[in-house]
Amino acid sequence: MPAPQPAPPVPVDLLCITAHPDDVEISMAGTVLHHVAKGHVVGLVELTAGELGTRGTPELRAQEAEAARQVLGAAFRYQLGLPDGFFRADREALLQVVAAIRRHRPRVLLTNAIRDRHPDHGRASALVAEAAFLSGLRRVELTGADAELPVWRPTTLLHTVQDRWIEPDLVVDITPYWEKKLEALRCFGSQFHDPASNEPVSPISTPEFLPYLEGRMREFGRYLNVAFAEGYTVVRAPGIDDLTTLR
Repeated sequence: MPAPQPAPPVPVDLLCITAHPDDVEISMAGTVLHHVAKGHVVGLVELTAGELGTRGTPELRAQEAEAARQVLGAAFRYQLGLPDGFFRADREALLQVVAAIRRHRPRVLLTNAIRDRHPDHGRASALVAEAAFLSGLRRVELTGADAELPVWRPTTLLHTVQDRWIEPDLVVDITPYWEKKLEALRCFGSQFHDPASNEPVSPISTPEFLPYLEGRMREFGRYLNVAFAEGYTVVRAPGIDDLTTLR
């Protein structure tokens, strides 16, 4: 398994912290593309290398993730090296996520669905939410190179909707970015349908998965009367300055 990459101390507007490589591409790539196009800085962090995945290898998935990062225009992408399938919200894992949040100081933090087919998604969602709170406590101290990072708590925490249906609290129009989202998804060639592959079939490598995903994005798009959208849930109701900006 590849060693965790060094974490660049780059401040961002949006930070996506998810369980596995390809979680962003499946559930929030359009949102990333939309905000990058608006001039916002976006960073990507995975908790694990996805080393327990049915298909591919951690090394190959790391290469695929970097190719997808370039398509998305994210400022950086790296992994924290937590154990795929076995990470829990213990002190060590929480402090690693706290360090990432303090290092990048995002206004908006995006993470996995609150519950899903893959249990890592719900665990990642809870871990990131808890770390986002701890990151704002001045008495939560880090060590080593991260010891001097100032406290930071994101203003907004959003949980995506992934494999299992969850009624969204808000949706983001990604219609102009649908084809680019598919391009980013296809960077993960090891994970999706390939009739020439001899690897075992996984739930996302069937021929039906990408059409299913398209149907989900179209269903969310109906909320806004647009072609495609990505959905999110919130724990705290977000506030806005101008009601006329609502769609």
